[in-house]
Amino acid sequence: MSTLRVQFGWRIKDLREERGLSQRGFAEKIGMSPSYLADVERGSRNISLDNIKRIADGFDISVAELMEVLRERG
Repeated sequence: MSTLRVQFGWRIKDLREERGLSQRGFAEKIGMSPSYLADVERGSRNISLDNIKRIADGFDISVAELMEVLRERG
């Protein structure tokens, strides 16, 4: 499993939990299946750029902000 995908999944989960959103509720908000989002959060999905944008929009942040932690961790 890709370390980058795992780190990205942690980032999404952290942001979601900080906002008090359930996995199912957030998935519905962004028009994604809960099982797909769960796979992304676990790092077992190689997510598309379109879906990364949907997630960023769901958090009302830019894609760059969503990826920020990845730059810090390397």
